[in-house]
Amino acid sequence: MATIDLNADLGETVGGVPTADDEAMFAVISSASIACGGHAGDAASMRAAAERARRFGVSVGAHPSYADPANFGRIARDLPPASLRAMLEVQLQSLIAAGADVRYVKPHGALYNRIVHDAAQADAVADAIASLASRLGRPLPVLGLGGAIAAAAGDRGLPFVREAFLDRGYLPDGTLVPRSRPGALLDDPDAVAARAVRLVRAGTVTAVDGSEVEVDAASLCVHGDSPAAVAMARAVRAALDAAAVEVRSPW
Repeated sequence: MATIDLNADLGETVGGVPTADDEAMFAVISSASIACGGHAGDAASMRAAAERARRFGVSVGAHPSYADPANFGRIARDLPPASLRAMLEVQLQSLIAAGADVRYVKPHGALYNRIVHDAAQADAVADAIASLASRLGRPLPVLGLGGAIAAAAGDRGLPFVREAFLDRGYLPDGTLVPRSRPGALLDDPDAVAARAVRLVRAGTVTAVDGSEVEVDAASLCVHGDSPAAVAMARAVRAALDAAAVEVRSPW
């Protein structure tokens, strides 16, 4: 039987107000990437996410970002590598302190996209993750698109796991359509569910220009803050079940 991880970005409270229905999402997914105070999240939301993960049997990943809640971490920032590393180490430690059993790390938003191409920032991210892995005494995989961060992770002995997005548009080069451009977001549960099955079975996704992009992903993501997130996640889970694809955390 084919297997796949289904993840969502959760715990993204802003000013104490949740941006997603975390309770409903945790019931469907196998991994949850939890905001740890950079773009969103606070001590209370991190503790709540850690408790939900235990209750639903969901693996927890850290979801660090540029420290920019005003822009939800979606604006790229030019930071010295040492400053970026220190910023991320604080966030990662905050999630650990909240009682989360962190099994992987997935950077968020603009940082996630920046480290596909920016080797200096990718190195800083990988250094922060490697530092935590050393303290935990076990491997800590990095979840992402590839590129510079995959190389940086490998250089530090960190497993790198490729991710595909079910509710985001793709460019022909395999990167994501910027959120400011048409076609960036998908919200049709049936279309998203069909994409999930196709990604698992064929390893391809249709880009915004109609071309086919090969995507070798071990984890599929539905963003928790999308308006139709719960409906999409449920449709994806049902479609994968119907296609005899087991949803299982690899962590």
